[in-house]
Amino acid sequence: MAKLLMINAIIQANRGSDMGDKIKDWDKAYGNAASISDAQSYIDKWPEEARAFRDKIDCQLYISYGDAERQKLDLFHPDTPSKGLFVFVHGGYWYRFDKSYWSQLAAGPLALGWHVAMPSYTLTPEARVSEITVEIGMAISKAAEHIEGPIVLAGHSAGGHLVTRQVCSDTSLSPDRLERIVRIVSISGVHDLRPITRLEINQTIGIDHDEALRESPALQEPVADGVQVDCVVGGAELPEFRRQNALLANVWKGLGAATSCHEIEGTHHFNVIEDMQNPNGLICGLLKAAT
Repeated sequence: MAKLLMINAIIQANRGSDMGDKIKDWDKAYGNAASISDAQSYIDKWPEEARAFRDKIDCQLYISYGDAERQKLDLFHPDTPSKGLFVFVHGGYWYRFDKSYWSQLAAGPLALGWHVAMPSYTLTPEARVSEITVEIGMAISKAAEHIEGPIVLAGHSAGGHLVTRQVCSDTSLSPDRLERIVRIVSISGVHDLRPITRLEINQTIGIDHDEALRESPALQEPVADGVQVDCVVGGAELPEFRRQNALLANVWKGLGAATSCHEIEGTHHFNVIEDMQNPNGLICGLLKAAT
């Protein structure tokens, strides 16, 4: 079943999507909250779940990785021997949320022995998307100072974009940091930013055409040898997110990268990330394969 879903996703990427050039309402095509009947209930519960999780876990909070107000990360520690560093970058279309919403997602990687870093970053419009990309590189480098061993990067939605950008040919990461990265897991990632320029929310995000070209991982080349790139999306997500998911796996495979493409059946954009909390889930299964 999973193999059939992967093949179908790649076919959709090749032909554009089921919607293709028939898309008339781009805001609807990328409007995740509007497509989920109980979307607000997820947004409401995330901070409390994260707070409760932090209260019971060994963690270091508000580690500075730069001088700006939001350039802080939280670092969670497993109670078993270390497997390495897992970095999770949150989404929110580059203009919403911070690290305090997502702490509970560390449960799965922690159970497998990974230290988990979760950074906040400067949001648009205060920062451009290209500047946020550099900030995430700074956060990874700071977390890597604290934890030895292999590094796995994961991100959701805009976070999926930000982690895949770290292994593009123009990466800001130093060679010694880059060589430690063994796996990228992009969850519901936005890999081609050109459609975002059509959205009403781009009045806040502020991506222009040139930046969309430069900042789209699907339009760049992967630089790191030996890095596995896994693209994961909810099977009930909007067609454009399923297309974006398959797109990167398809394009980068054609450029020689090791990629995989997965759909988690029955999940949408807001609950697909809950799979991270399950040590026996798909995402932790990919993490197990990293070692």
